[in-house]
Amino acid sequence: MAVVFLGLYYFQKHPEALKKSERTITIWQPRNVDEDMANAFIMPDVKYGYDLLTQTQKYLGPQAENPQMRLSGNNLKCTSCHLDSGNRPGSGSWAGVTQRYPSFRGRSNAMGSIQDRINGCMERSMNGEKLDIDSREMKAMVAYMDWLSEGIPEDEVENVSGYTNLEPPNMAVDLGKGQQIFTTHCIECHQEDGQGLKHADFKDGYVYPPLWGDDTFNDGAGMNRVLTAAQFIKANMPYLLATRDNPVLTDEEAYHVAGYINSFKRPEKANKDKDYPDLKLKPVSTPYGPWEDNFTAEQHKFGPFPPIIAYYKEKYDIKKSK
Repeated sequence: MAVVFLGLYYFQKHPEALKKSERTITIWQPRNVDEDMANAFIMPDVKYGYDLLTQTQKYLGPQAENPQMRLSGNNLKCTSCHLDSGNRPGSGSWAGVTQRYPSFRGRSNAMGSIQDRINGCMERSMNGEKLDIDSREMKAMVAYMDWLSEGIPEDEVENVSGYTNLEPPNMAVDLGKGQQIFTTHCIECHQEDGQGLKHADFKDGYVYPPLWGDDTFNDGAGMNRVLTAAQFIKANMPYLLATRDNPVLTDEEAYHVAGYINSFKRPEKANKDKDYPDLKLKPVSTPYGPWEDNFTAEQHKFGPFPPIIAYYKEKYDIKKSK
């Protein structure tokens, strides 16, 4: 009984302690972007960043009204890969992304900023030119990513970033199997010829983007690596059916269809030989040389990749996953 009275006395003298004891733990939830954009007050730079990233072809692509703003070389939008307005785990979510920079980038062998990362996408995935890092457009894109990241706990940043884990099969890509998987799971959206589905008014770009050909990412993009593409496909495709936590395709199926998609022609990026000054850091499925090993160009493009991964682990103690 004395303990009870002491407790009551303590809380009478220290009411703030009672308030602390009543606090609940709030679990961070990603924003409902469409709802917030429609109903919430959004700072103009955040809204402009959202527009740029979700309608890139309109503001920065070949169809931009101002010729000087035609910095993207294709009619994709940034959210062609960064799905659900950049808010979908397993598709390179932008939630928390600005907290991860600056970070070391093997492709340049240097520390890179979030602006550097965006410009890497502009030159490769968008097959275009860099944005001025002090431009209104660059600042707006970063502002939108900051807005998506508000309140995200540090331990959640890693959870939502990147794509998903994939165990590389110890076999080369089977293009026949890849074509079968593409026919079964992909042509409804991306069409049999892989050229995607356009909006009725092409000023709005694509409903579903092309996967190869002239109007897509170039051969220097990360998505042109079979293992990177397979990770993305496993976590996200077929769209609206697969999720990072509940994929539809197996690792092997995602692997074969990624190889099939990347077997076709696409725009060529200049000066790829300057990527990865330290060649030991080059991802094993980078399909263009030079490399710090004697494996063939064919194996770097289509696998099998486990022998290459094992080589770098044994010789350089570098653990690679893509």
